[in-house]
Amino acid sequence: MELSARCQSCGERSLVTDEVSENLICTTCAVVQDYNNFQAHVGGISGPAGTYVRTGTSGSGNNYSYKESKIYKAGVLIDDILFKLNFSVPSIDEVKKMIVTITEGEYGQGDWFSIFVGACAYVVRRKNGNLLPMTDVAAVVCCDTYELGRMVNRVVSFLDLKLPEFDIVYLYETTLRNSPSFSCIEAEKKEVMLKQGVFLVQCLIKWFVTTGRRPVQVVVSVLAFIGQLNQVNVKIEDLASELNVPAVTCRLRYKELLERLVEVARVLPWGKDVNVKNIVKFAPYVIQYMEMKSMGNGLKQIKNSDNVGFDITYFLSDCLQERSDNMIDSYRSCEGDDVFSQNTEQEQSPSLDFANLDKFNISPECLKMIYSKCMEEVSDFRSTSEFGKENRKKRKRHDDYLDCTDWWKGKSELSKKLSLKKILEKDVGMDVMPPAFVNGCLTYQTRRDKIEAAKARIKNIMFPSNAGLRAGNSHCLSTTAKKEKKKKKRHVDVDWEDLIIETLLLHQVYSAAVIA
Repeated sequence: MELSARCQSCGERSLVTDEVSENLICTTCAVVQDYNNFQAHVGGISGPAGTYVRTGTSGSGNNYSYKESKIYKAGVLIDDILFKLNFSVPSIDEVKKMIVTITEGEYGQGDWFSIFVGACAYVVRRKNGNLLPMTDVAAVVCCDTYELGRMVNRVVSFLDLKLPEFDIVYLYETTLRNSPSFSCIEAEKKEVMLKQGVFLVQCLIKWFVTTGRRPVQVVVSVLAFIGQLNQVNVKIEDLASELNVPAVTCRLRYKELLERLVEVARVLPWGKDVNVKNIVKFAPYVIQYMEMKSMGNGLKQIKNSDNVGFDITYFLSDCLQERSDNMIDSYRSCEGDDVFSQNTEQEQSPSLDFANLDKFNISPECLKMIYSKCMEEVSDFRSTSEFGKENRKKRKRHDDYLDCTDWWKGKSELSKKLSLKKILEKDVGMDVMPPAFVNGCLTYQTRRDKIEAAKARIKNIMFPSNAGLRAGNSHCLSTTAKKEKKKKKRHVDVDWEDLIIETLLLHQVYSAAVIA
C-alpha cells in the first residue's frame, strides 16, 4: 500500500508497509524509514513488552526476574565450590540450609559471596568433626586465609556456635593417608609411620610448639621428618604445595622439631655429639629414649642385672654405629654394676633380645661408663688394624638409617590420640616453657634495660657536674692507655623506642606503664 509521505533517502513517494515488522520501506531505494513505528508504553516492570526488548528476558523463551536469576547463579556457585571440596550430599544440604538461614533466602552475588560459601563449608565440616584445613578452602574460593578467617568468625558469632578444638592429630593421619607423596608406601609401613608421627605431634604439643602456631605447617614438618627417618624421598616444598601452605614457615617448624630432639638427646651419654645436622641419624635412639620415658620406665640404676642376660656392650656399640663385623671379637654380658664376664652363648648369637627389655633399668652413670669403655675399645681397634674394602662396605651399610621395624615398638600411649591433659602429664625426657612466654620474658627484660639506660641519659643531662666527674675519673684512669692507642669514639645506639621511653619518663610516667 503506497502512502503520500516521501522517502527520507530519495524523496520519492513510493513507501509501503512491511507485513512482518510493520515498518515503512521505500520500494525505490529499499531504505527503512526511521521513527515511523514508535509505540508508547505505560507501566513499570510488569507493563506491556516492546517490539524488540522484553523486560526480565534471559535468552529466547525464558522470562526470569532479577531475584530468580540471582538465586539460580548462587546455587550454581554453591554446587561448584562444594563439589571441589568433595562434600557429600547431606553436608551439601546442611551448607545450603546454613546459607539460607544467614541470608534469609536472599543469597548474594560477587566475590564476598564465594568467601561466605567457603566459610559456611568450613564451619559445617568443623562442627561435624571432619577436619577441613582453611588453606584448602581459601585455595578453592581464591581468597586469603585471613579474609576467610574473618568470615568464619562472623558466621560462628551470628549462629552462636561453639566449634570443637582443632584436631592436629586427625589432620596428620588424614594427610599421611591421602598424600600423593606417600602413595607408593606399603600399608604396613604406613601404619608404623602413622604411629611415629602421632607420637612426635603429641610431643610437640607437650613442648608448646603448636601453641599459637598454624597447625598445617607443623604437620608438614613432622611428615618431612618421618619420611626422612624411614628413607622415603619427600621434600618440604612438595608437601607444602599439596597442603597450600608456604614452605618457609614449614622449614621453621622443621628446624624447631630438630632443635627439640637435640635438647632431649643432651641427657644421653653421647648427647654432646648430637647436633641439628646429624640428629636424623641419632633420632631412632632418641625416640626410643622418649618412648621409654613416656611409659614410665625412667632410667634408674640396674637391679638384678645378673638375671637379665642382656649384652649391654653390644647394644651400645650398635647404637653408636661404631661396630663392624670384625670390630669386637667377643661380647660381654652384664653381671653387675662394674663387672662384665664372657658369655659364650652371646658370642654365637649377639642379636638383641628385646623381649627382656622390660626386666631391667639402666642408670645414666652405667651408660656413661659403658660408653667410655666402648670408645676405648674402638680407638684401640682402629689403631691396630686396617679395614679392607669389604669391611668398609659392611660398615657403610651399617651406618645407614635403621629400618623402622628395628627400633620402633609403638608401646607408648603417645602413639595413640590422647587428650591434652594426658599429654601434659606424660614425661618425654624434657619439659620446656612455651616459646611465646620465653620471648615475652626476654622482651620484658630488654624493655627494663632500655628504661634504666634512658634514666641514666636523663640524669647525665640534668646533672652534668656528676656526669663530668665520672667522665674525669675515667679520663684519669685511661691517660696511659691513650698514649699507646687512640681511644675510639663511643657510639651509642638510640632508636625511636628509646626516644619514646625518654619522653614518657620526662612526663613522669610510672615505669610499669612504660613497660606495658
